[in-house]
Amino acid sequence: MVPPSSETLLRWPAEAIWEAVSPKLPDFSVEILPAIDSTNSELMRRARAGQTDAVLLVAESQSAGRGRLGRQWVSQRGDSLTFSLGMPLAPKDWSGLSLAVGLSLAESLHPQVGLKWPNDLWIDGHKLGGILIEVARLGGQSYVVIGVGLNIRTQAAEGLRTPPAALLDWLPDMSATEALGRVAEPLVVAVQAFALSGFAPLQARFHARDVLQGQEVSTSDGVHGLALGVDAGGVLQIETATGVVSVHSSEVSVRPKAHQEKI
Repeated sequence: MVPPSSETLLRWPAEAIWEAVSPKLPDFSVEILPAIDSTNSELMRRARAGQTDAVLLVAESQSAGRGRLGRQWVSQRGDSLTFSLGMPLAPKDWSGLSLAVGLSLAESLHPQVGLKWPNDLWIDGHKLGGILIEVARLGGQSYVVIGVGLNIRTQAAEGLRTPPAALLDWLPDMSATEALGRVAEPLVVAVQAFALSGFAPLQARFHARDVLQGQEVSTSDGVHGLALGVDAGGVLQIETATGVVSVHSSEVSVRPKAHQEKI
C-alpha cells in the first residue's frame, strides 16, 4: 500500500458510520478533523461547555494525544487511527468499561489481537494500541469520552521497551479509514451493552484474549505474583505469596526475566 501524501484525500466512511449508528444514538454525529491537539481533550472541553451530544471525533493527526498515566501519543496522518467517542452514559458500575472497549476493538480487528489489562491492545508480544477513558460529571449526568489510538504503520520505537506493533503487518490492505469503518459501529453497540449489563457477560471472551493470564507480573504499587485473569467486574486477580490480591487500577507489567521482554 502506498502511504498517502499530504495532498491525498483520506476517504473516511463518515456517512456509512452515521447511518449505522444514528438509529442507536439520537443526535449522533461524525466529525473528521485534519489536525488537533487531542480528540479526548477536545471532547472534554466541549462537555464542560455543555455540549453533550453523542459524537465520534476523528483526527488525522494529533499533536498532544494522551495515553494512560499522562503518556504522550503523537500521531501522524495515515500512520495511526486516533479518535474519541463521546456520549452520555449511566452504567450501574463503571468497572470494566476499558476492558469492554478493548474487547470490542480486538474482535473487530483480528483474531490474534490480545488484551493487556486494563487498556492496551497487543499482538504477537507488541503493543498495537491503547484506550483512554475520561468522564465529565455534569450535574446529575455523566458524559464519557473514550479515546482510541491504533498503530496502522510501524511507529518509531525510540524510548519504548519493545517496538510497537502495526496493523499493516497483519492486515496488509488495512488503512486508518478502513480500520475506523470496522470498529466504530460495534464499539457503540458494545458501550451501550456495557451500560445495561456491565462487564460480567464479557468475562469469558476477555479471558480468551488476556495476554497477562498465567504470566508473572508486577504492579507499580509493589504487588508481585501470577496473573490469574479478571473477575466478573473486570478486576485483575494476582496470586501472591500471601494470597490472591485484587488490583482495581494500576500499571501492570510482566516481571523481567532472562530472554523475556517486558510488557
